[in-house]
Amino acid sequence: MPAWTCGSGSEHRAACTISKMRNRTLKPIVFSLALVPLLRLVVLGMRGELGANPIEMITHQTGLWALTLLLATLAITPVRRVTGQLWLIQYRRMLGLFAFFYAVLHMLTYVWLDQFFNLQSMLKDVVKRPFITMGSAAFLLLVPLALTSTQSAIRRLGGRRWQQLHRLVYCAAIAGVIHFVWLVKKDIRQPMIYAFVLAVLLGYRVFIVLLKRYSLRQASRAASVAQAEAGGND
Repeated sequence: MPAWTCGSGSEHRAACTISKMRNRTLKPIVFSLALVPLLRLVVLGMRGELGANPIEMITHQTGLWALTLLLATLAITPVRRVTGQLWLIQYRRMLGLFAFFYAVLHMLTYVWLDQFFNLQSMLKDVVKRPFITMGSAAFLLLVPLALTSTQSAIRRLGGRRWQQLHRLVYCAAIAGVIHFVWLVKKDIRQPMIYAFVLAVLLGYRVFIVLLKRYSLRQASRAASVAQAEAGGND
């Protein structure tokens, strides 16, 4: 909770104190947990236990965690609203940046370890292999979101323009899930689980928008009826 929102009342000061204590405890834990997949890959690599195709293993795991953390980022708002735990919003930026971090590792693994920076080969892949096209699109959509994740970027862009820009996260998540579905050729159960979770998260947002529009229409109709009744009484 920012200091300027604390106010001078005892209740506000108590809320700020609780918020600071929670952040001091949970943020390091969340940060550490988000690094566990990377540390696991490092340990497996040092032991020579990345399987018969280490590059494929690293590519798959970094991509999987990029998508997992991206969906976790999108889940913050619905969970916060449903549970009333407003403090969860403070972790959305961290999860989003870690999603981008793993997306960068995923892309670097492909560009460096798989393609050895062969631009011609990568361009052929993008054109001929649709799942790579979709994955590249998802990554490119995440870049401006990561670059504008700071408070200074919000001030420069303005709140409304910043929010409009960051709606690209929905497109990035859709592209990421499609990339995963198209990548898997045999057992698509895991990518379909991700697709289902994304559908629920996006469906919730659509429902909220429609509910707000309905409420506004109802309020407008009620105001019109009240004005008409007041005019009739005159």
